[in-house]
Amino acid sequence: MMFSEVREYQYGDPIRDIDWNVTARFNHPYVKVFEEERELTVMILADVSGSQNFGSFAAMKRDIVTEIAALLSFSAIQNNDKVGVIFFSDRVEKFIPPKKGRTHILRIISELLTFQPQGRGTNIAKVLEYFSGAVKKRSTAFLISDFNDKGYEQSMMIANNKHDLVAIKVVDNVERKLPDVGLIRMLDAETGKEFWLDTSIKRNQNLYEQWRNENEQYFNSAVRRSGVDNVEVQTDRDYVQPLVNLFRKREA
Repeated sequence: MMFSEVREYQYGDPIRDIDWNVTARFNHPYVKVFEEERELTVMILADVSGSQNFGSFAAMKRDIVTEIAALLSFSAIQNNDKVGVIFFSDRVEKFIPPKKGRTHILRIISELLTFQPQGRGTNIAKVLEYFSGAVKKRSTAFLISDFNDKGYEQSMMIANNKHDLVAIKVVDNVERKLPDVGLIRMLDAETGKEFWLDTSIKRNQNLYEQWRNENEQYFNSAVRRSGVDNVEVQTDRDYVQPLVNLFRKREA
């Protein structure tokens, strides 16, 4: 609620709304009038780490992150809301403070398309801690990432207590299971390390599956314990319907 004006006291008005300063000045009771503040602040926390540069179908994960961020931004300005963005990898790469207007949104989209991060890794806890400290006003925040990280549960809980946090997980189905294609040369996009891997060895398949399962279990546990609404979108499928389902669920 935000202050709107003062008016003369009417029978039935709550006594706690009396403006005593104005009342004393005019020697007649006046009350403060409040109205609901409709303007929201929307923050987008966009993962620009090395793992986003992967896609086995028509789009990379980074493309999906960019499209969803643009969609949310344009939706926000239709409601006359402010929009801000934080780019992150293993560090906070860039902070664009929330503002209104189409020009501001176009700047955000341009940054999403062209931004080149300094870091390669992923540190979700760090960006959540930065967000909680930098944005004072309560906002609706969309954390868009593949969540290939751990150790962020406590930071997620704190951020969601102060703001309304929503997690959008972007995944590529090829990442779910190590394909059996024999000996291949691989590159870790977040460390830059190159190595050869025999994907036909069962132990290697099991180790990859274990790592993937641990990440998924951690994410599911973190959003459940912190009470964060979340949705999963895939690079080979339309992301609009999952987002529509999410907002319908939140509205209900």
